[in-house]
Amino acid sequence: MVGQFPGANADREAAEYVLVGAPLDRSTTYQPGTRFGPRRMRDVAESFEDYDHHTERRFTDLAVHDHGDVRPGGDIKEYLTFLSGTIADVSDHGATPLVMGGEHTVTVAAVRALEPDVVVCLDAHLDLRKSFGGDPYSHATVNRHVLDIAEAVVILSARAGCDTEWQRAEHEDVTVVPPDAVGDWEPAFDDREVYLSVDIDAADPGYAPGTGTLEPFGLEPREMRRVVRNVAPRAVGCDVVEVNDRDDGQAAVLGSKLLREFVFAHADAES
Repeated sequence: MVGQFPGANADREAAEYVLVGAPLDRSTTYQPGTRFGPRRMRDVAESFEDYDHHTERRFTDLAVHDHGDVRPGGDIKEYLTFLSGTIADVSDHGATPLVMGGEHTVTVAAVRALEPDVVVCLDAHLDLRKSFGGDPYSHATVNRHVLDIAEAVVILSARAGCDTEWQRAEHEDVTVVPPDAVGDWEPAFDDREVYLSVDIDAADPGYAPGTGTLEPFGLEPREMRRVVRNVAPRAVGCDVVEVNDRDDGQAAVLGSKLLREFVFAHADAES
């Protein structure tokens, strides 16, 4: 039995935000364990204060519901289709979906469900490969799939990729913002719908070692919080992915806190 995200007390019918766990763990390159990401993020959130002094709101007042986990089967295409349907149902009923991964591949399901114009992706890696190790649905292919639907992707904190990925990143539909420039980045989307994907490895591994593919020279948590709070008011949904169980909870704490930051900022903008 999966535990409920602390403070996510709303009934499904009254929910403004719906958490969906997506514990996919099939293509992680180095350190597996993302199947435990949703559970870990729920567990560590128990210690957080209900009150947010930035918005003067309480998490328990923001009508958040925890749907539980959508568990994968053996076929990745079927899983993404089913997960996409679950996320679309959340959106169709007027709530904002919040996806807890799971490896980054689950973002494909969310983007297919919500069809945003722009995807903002906090990530150490470009994830623009057509396939990786012969797998077209590897976590390293996410932004290729995203660009089948969205007009553009903005990759914040990217600092790793193969030569063909960097060449693909030179196209007009891709914007790469390196870690040292993220602090100066400001959202500029006009009226376009945005989806926010937070791969926890955007952070420097000193802050979030519990992830699959560690990449040094990343962001500080404060920089990630700033991005989340700035993008949230424009976003139709959000995910936090690539949290695993290979640390003492650092990655889960950061991921869980960023999800809450999204909800506070989004709800404040909607009021």
